[in-house]
Order: sequence, then C-alpha cells, then structure tokens
Amino acid sequence: MSEENIVFHPGSDQEENSGQMREVGINGSNENQDNNEIISEKLANDINDVKSQVVNNETEYTDMNVNDDKDTSNAPLQKTECERIMNTPQKVLAQTCIMGDVSLTPTHRIFTPQTSNPHNAMVAITPIATETSQAKNSIKLQNCVSSVSLGCELKLLDIYSRTRFSEYNPARFHGVVMKILDPRATALVFRSGKIVCTGARNEHDSYIAARKFARIIQKLGFPAKFLDFKIQNFIATADLRFPIRLESLQQAHGQFSSYEPELFPGLVYRMVRPKVVLLIFVNGKIVFTGGKTRNEISEALDIIYPILRSYRKN
Repeated sequence: MSEENIVFHPGSDQEENSGQMREVGINGSNENQDNNEIISEKLANDINDVKSQVVNNETEYTDMNVNDDKDTSNAPLQKTECERIMNTPQKVLAQTCIMGDVSLTPTHRIFTPQTSNPHNAMVAITPIATETSQAKNSIKLQNCVSSVSLGCELKLLDIYSRTRFSEYNPARFHGVVMKILDPRATALVFRSGKIVCTGARNEHDSYIAARKFARIIQKLGFPAKFLDFKIQNFIATADLRFPIRLESLQQAHGQFSSYEPELFPGLVYRMVRPKVVLLIFVNGKIVFTGGKTRNEISEALDIIYPILRSYRKN
C-alpha cells in the first residue's frame, strides 16, 4: 500500500473558511444590535408600567428634578412598591402581634393612638362623689361597746352593796349595772367575771372606762385582771339631708331589708359585707350598728348612699 503525501495549500480552503466566519460575525453583530434595541424598548415599557402602578390614581406622575428651584413641599409624595407593601394594615397588625402591646404599634393612618393604661387618666369630680363626702362628714359616733375579762368569779351582791351608782335586780337582769362619770360610761358586770362597757363615745374612752371598772372591783378584794379587751360594736349616725321612699326601697331590696311602719318607723337594712345593720328613716337619717371599726361604718355608707339616692323623694 503506497503512502500519499497530503499537502495543504494555503489560500484555498482556509481563505474560504475565514470568509465564511467573517460573514457570520457581521450577521451576528447585526442580530445582537437588533435584540438590544428590542430589549431596551421592553425595559422602557416596563419602567413606564411600574411608574403608572406606583403613582396614586388621583395624581399624575411628574419627574421631579432635585436641582429644581421650585417649591416641592406641596407635591405628592411618591412611594415605591416596596414601601407601599410594607405599610399595609396586614404588616402593621403583624408587627403589633409580635410586639405584644398596643401602645407600641407603629404609627399608621388607620389606627388611633392608644395609651398603655387608660385608667391613669384623671377622673373629674362628680356631684355624687361630693355628696358622698359630705355624708361621710356627717357621721358621728354615738356609742362604743367593748368587753373585757377579769379572770375570776365575782359576788354580785357584795359588789352592789359596797359601791355607789350601781344597780342590781336579779329578777329583771342577772348582772350588776355600774356607772362612772369620767368618762361617762356604764358597765354590765356578770358573775363569770366578764364586763361589758357601753356608753363611751370612742375607742379611747371605752378603754379608759373599762380599766376604771376593773380597778374598782379589784379594790373590793377580788383578784381581778385586765384580759382580752375588745371593741364589740360601734353605733354611729349620719344625715343624708334628703327624704327617702322607704316603701319602694323595701320592694326592691326585700331580701336585705324589712319595713313595718306600724311597729317601727325605720327600715332595717342588713348588709352582708360589711356585716352592718342600718336603720334608715324617711327623713334621710341613718343609724349604723354592728360595725367593729370606723372603716366598716364608712364602707357601709359608700355602699348604701347610691342606693338611697336612687330612691330620693322629689
């Protein structure tokens, strides 16, 4: 088999190939130029579409030059699509839920500002509050009842026969009734050694009177001590200064009150909390009994005053 020598002839096939490549390159450059023009036109159209979407429907879009000397303070604010989406009510509500406090809600035109604690606002003084304070000022303590134990048994007949200003009638009452003038008070002395002191106008006078009664009995030769002093009852009065319809009050509050004008002229109102009994009269005067502290009397008046005011006679 003979070998053939292959010889390349420059200027024949290579020139033809290079010529074809040049033609392809020229045609390709022309096609790319046409494609770029089409893309630029599409981009311009897209930009115009975006501008028309961003601008508010009620205003027209105008290109604003930064270096323009005209006053643009009254010009409509242009917002991008991203800002418009971020300020939607759904986004604001989502931020509110995350923060957990209404007072931290971002400012938005559809929300009204709210305070963290609306109860901190100042409350105006109402006429009923003023009238209640006036009624409280009319409260007067009339009697303070206290009790004390002497810690020993007593001979009541011996005490009665050896003391002045005392009474003893076992047929009517099985205790000795003793009285002192300073402070003015009365003691009920029982055989068991218990003393009930009544008639004092306040807690201090009741305490002083109870100690004086115990000292008198001790001087009579009994081994008396001063044990377990307690305030048992406050009796106070108040004047509301307006007449009350007791019949209507009893009908509306029948489970707490009783009213029998043939037997007693006042309505008896029994409170559950505080445990105070009120005697309410048609002229607006009230007698409080059963309270063991001044605060219970004041609290009872706070509760009953709005009720009685609604049944005020015209």
